[in-house]
Amino acid sequence: MTTVASAVVALICVSATLLLLMDAPQPPLYGSVAVLAGLIGGSLLLIAATALGTYWMMSKTLQPVCAISGKLAMIRSSNLSERVPLPRHDDEFKELAQVTNQTLEWAQSAIQQQLKFASDASHDLRNPLAAMRTELEDALMQPEEIDWVETGDRLLESVERLQDLVTNLLNISRLDAGIIGQYDLLNLAVLVDGELDHRRRDHQGSTLRVVRRFSSGVMVNGERIGLERLLHNLLDNAERHARSIVTVTVENRGDAAVLEVCDDGSGVPTEHREIIFQRFTRLQDARAKDAGGSGLGLPIARQIAEAHGGTLTIEDGPSGARFVARFPRPAALAASSR
Repeated sequence: MTTVASAVVALICVSATLLLLMDAPQPPLYGSVAVLAGLIGGSLLLIAATALGTYWMMSKTLQPVCAISGKLAMIRSSNLSERVPLPRHDDEFKELAQVTNQTLEWAQSAIQQQLKFASDASHDLRNPLAAMRTELEDALMQPEEIDWVETGDRLLESVERLQDLVTNLLNISRLDAGIIGQYDLLNLAVLVDGELDHRRRDHQGSTLRVVRRFSSGVMVNGERIGLERLLHNLLDNAERHARSIVTVTVENRGDAAVLEVCDDGSGVPTEHREIIFQRFTRLQDARAKDAGGSGLGLPIARQIAEAHGGTLTIEDGPSGARFVARFPRPAALAASSR
């Protein structure tokens, strides 16, 4: 477009010059007219050379963009491993190509994670369904000899396992989508105390002793349901591995509100302290103690902590596993406590 506009302007100038010369007295044929013809011819040659040069230069300059757009047009979800070519020169086009490749890498990683998640979820969903189908088929083959109450109890166990798995999958989908409820100023110690009382009523036959170590004034901005789910998952894990005692601590440490859940079990090896936060990951010890688990409780707990701007880690303790969740304290409260 720039080249065409320049040519049009030049032609207008030449035409205007010719019109002015035609109105003026005609010079001798051997003098000014020849000079004028040379000027016109030279101008036209200059315009043509400028147009060709500009076209060549712009084509050369935009060649990397054409290569990038052409490659992007060929990339589909089935070949996300492809990357756009990088220009030789360090300029804006090379930066564009690098950012495009980084975006493609992120998209490829996200799709691979989703495919793995769908595969693992499908596998875990099939297990309780297969167990229920087997129970029903065996019962229907000999209905007169089956204890239907006992069969119903076994089916109920599979249904409860399936229900827990579906609930965890819904929680993960909600967290991945960034859907969060209303955040309120909550007293963390009161929330944890209420959850522990609720669990004690539901587990009256348990021989585990739960020790509470709460400090007053431990406040956080958070979603009540999410924090209750985080605590519930940590307590389920602790009760599964503890020998006799589970210790729950709530206190302020600097600018952080801290929740600790410790058990006196065998603990988690240092090399596995990050692996257990990966979805559907279960160590051999966990499989032996609870064959019906899904490996989603701890990943969900960490994701909830991170959604609240906090962290969830495993740290060294006197014995067993020591899970530490840290949440940022409300700024005004943190400043007033100094």
